[in-house]
Amino acid sequence: MTKKYVGVIICLLFFSFTKTDFQNRLSDAAITLTAQKVKYDAKYFTIKYPNGDVPQDRGVCTDVVVRAYRKLGIDLQKEVHEDMQRNFSLYPKNWGLKTTDKNIDHRRVPNLMKFFSRHGTELSITQNAVDYKSGDIVCWNLHGGITHIGLVVNKKSRDGKKNLIVHNIGGGQVLADCLFTYRIIGHYRYGALK
Repeated sequence: MTKKYVGVIICLLFFSFTKTDFQNRLSDAAITLTAQKVKYDAKYFTIKYPNGDVPQDRGVCTDVVVRAYRKLGIDLQKEVHEDMQRNFSLYPKNWGLKTTDKNIDHRRVPNLMKFFSRHGTELSITQNAVDYKSGDIVCWNLHGGITHIGLVVNKKSRDGKKNLIVHNIGGGQVLADCLFTYRIIGHYRYGALK
């Protein structure tokens, strides 16, 4: 083997380890959120920027994702806001807005889907549980265009066949076996090295 070939292999192993390590830390961060008592509250809040958050005892599904990433030093409020400022025309217009709103843009599932597809890795949507790895982001259509988002974690379902999800669908930030309960409309990986 040449030195160049060995160097490439080492880089690939480091890259793979770094990605996996980040995904596992994101999973752990999401699981810690389940210890926090949170009431589902979709109300509009005026929050600070950057690193703003709604009251810690309140939240929706997107807040689970935002809070888990924040534990790893990634501020999705800032990242989404800045990308929307530069590329507003690419983002959904579901709410009739003419400009960005740093208080709420990162708290909307369609905006997060657009952001993750632009800056992360958009993964295949399958019915095969092994395709959904710890730290992946999954989005669902509940019915009638109502969207939902959660994080895949490194805990397994009772039958050992699927990774569980940390999400908030009304009962607070919980760990649940719901990967295939709703129609999946998005599957992403975001963070660490790209």
